[in-house]
Amino acid sequence: MKKGLFQEAINNIITPKSAPTESLEAIMAGKHKMPIAGPECDGCGDCSEACPSGAINMEGGWTVDIGRCIFCRECHRICSKGAMSLTDAPDFVLTRNDLVFTKDSPPVKKEDRIEREKLDVFGRSIFIREIDTGSCNGCEVEVTSLSNQFYDVERFGIKIVPSPRHADVLLITGPLTKNMSEALKKAVAATPNPKVVIAMGTCAISGGMFSKGEVVGEGIGEIVKVDMYIPGCPPPPDKLIRAILTAFGLFNERR
Repeated sequence: MKKGLFQEAINNIITPKSAPTESLEAIMAGKHKMPIAGPECDGCGDCSEACPSGAINMEGGWTVDIGRCIFCRECHRICSKGAMSLTDAPDFVLTRNDLVFTKDSPPVKKEDRIEREKLDVFGRSIFIREIDTGSCNGCEVEVTSLSNQFYDVERFGIKIVPSPRHADVLLITGPLTKNMSEALKKAVAATPNPKVVIAMGTCAISGGMFSKGEVVGEGIGEIVKVDMYIPGCPPPPDKLIRAILTAFGLFNERR
């Protein structure tokens, strides 16, 4: 682990909190950082060359696609001009294009919602079926952590279910491998309407580090309709909870 990340992890442990770290207040106050170029950026391209997932593009000006970003912060470390800073990343977006930012258009805090007609059917609780379409298992570890005694996601009305036939939401993880392409389509078809399909993590959104491998397209959005994108590699449990509570309008219900 790099020194900067290690120090941040230590600070998160020893810094006094105003509320218990597992409380709703602490979870909703959490922040996930993403890189953004500042006015000092002269377009040298060092960050783009250093980016292992091709998230930073210099054509037509500096842009970052956090649907491709693995949040390694190598761009931040390699910038000799100090032009790269870390800013709050969106917990989720509803369209793929909303994951692309330029140095002139950094992230703006929004609280989008899933379509009202779906929310009216789901009510105050949702059932989620997680589907691994070829993951390294990083996202699965985070999803499993949702149900432990620390995060206890069921207290928020969110339940992980074993079958798409019982689900309101499909949480898709991993790059879409050729062997899982048909299985994903069948799982989506088996889920009752109205349903929400979530692309969780860089691999599901864009293929990530595996986009040039034995995968179908660049992200699951080329195969199925995606209603919501949660960036990260992998997105941590608190970010998943914030994204779901906010997008489904459940935050005020749980206060």
